[in-house]
Amino acid sequence: EALAREGALLSIGSRNKKNFESAAEKIRKDTDTRVLASELDSSNSKSISKWVDFTLKEFGGVDKLVVNAGGPPTGKFEDFSDSDWQSAFELNLLSAVRMIRAIIPLMRNRKGGSILTITSMSVKEPIDVLILSNVMRSGVTSLIKSLSIELAKDNIRLNNLMPGRIDTDRIRSLDSIRSKKENIPVDKIKEKSYSQIPMRRYGTIEEFGRCGAFLLSDAASYITGSSLAVDGGTLKTVW
Repeated sequence: EALAREGALLSIGSRNKKNFESAAEKIRKDTDTRVLASELDSSNSKSISKWVDFTLKEFGGVDKLVVNAGGPPTGKFEDFSDSDWQSAFELNLLSAVRMIRAIIPLMRNRKGGSILTITSMSVKEPIDVLILSNVMRSGVTSLIKSLSIELAKDNIRLNNLMPGRIDTDRIRSLDSIRSKKENIPVDKIKEKSYSQIPMRRYGTIEEFGRCGAFLLSDAASYITGSSLAVDGGTLKTVW
C-alpha cells in the first residue's frame, strides 16, 4: 500500500485467494493504482515461477521485490521433528532463495533493481519459542548480505527489514498463545510486552510499510546489505 501511494504498480500473491483478492481490491480503492493478484505459495518453486511469469507477462519487467513469507510454528527445540525443520526451511529460507533467483535476470535486463526481505528482530536477539523462525530468518539475513556484495555491480540493492512487535495478525496470534499458556488476559500480555518496548506500544502496519517503501525507493540508493529494525527501540544490541 505504501508503494502504491508512491505510484508503483503491484503484483501480490498468497495462498488464500479470498485474502489476496480482498487486499488487492482495498489497495486499488485506496490508491487508484493497478494491482495484480494471484495465487502464490512461497514454499513451492512451481508456484513462484508461475507468479513471476504472470507478473512479467502483464508488466513486462520487475523493478522491486518484497519477500515476505509467514512465520513457522511456535515451540522449543525438542518440539520439532526433521519434517518441521524442513518445512520451515522451505517456507522461510528457500522461498527467499527461489524468489530472488527468479527475479535477478529481470532486474539485470532493466539495469538494476531493489529487493527487500521481511524477517524479524529475532535475527539480532533470538525470541523464546520461535526457534524455527530465529534460525531460518537469520539465514535470510546472511543471504541478503552476501548477495548485496555480489550484485552491487549490477546496480541491484538488497536490504532486510526487521519488525519488532507490529500490530499484525501474527502478533495477535502469538499474544493469544501466551495468554492461554500463562492463563492471563490478552490485555495483560500486551501490557507486559509494552513494558519491554521503550516507546511503550506496538508499531502500526503503516509505520512499517513506510520504512519498507523507503528502502525499496531511490531515496535509499546508497543503502544495500543493511538490516533496519522497526521495533520502537526494543533491540538492545549495538550492531
